[in-house]
Amino acid sequence: MSTFKQKFNIKYGFNKDEPHSISEIAKITGIKKSIIQEAYNRGSGAYESNPTSVRNKQGNKREGGYAPSKRMSKEAWSFGRSYGLVMNNRKQTGKGQPDRDLWEKIKEQKLK
Repeated sequence: MSTFKQKFNIKYGFNKDEPHSISEIAKITGIKKSIIQEAYNRGSGAYESNPTSVRNKQGNKREGGYAPSKRMSKEAWSFGRSYGLVMNNRKQTGKGQPDRDLWEKIKEQKLK
């Protein structure tokens, strides 16, 4: 199973595990940096407010979550949300999902 970062990298011609900053993601995709930053900030908030939903460092999820030392870092979780947004993760951007408003902003931006 590929991560959204890996899907992003394959789509845009990078090594599949190459990391990117929020500024780089914005420049590559043409999406406003502020929109991607908002997804990142929401990821940080979700990490803090619902730690049991955070996957372990291998990307696995289990009922009740993981001990803090075995969880993904806040930064990894937040970037995952950012990559998911720009790659249109339907669990994130679909109707009734938490980042639908950000996806609508992206669509509006692309229409201009």
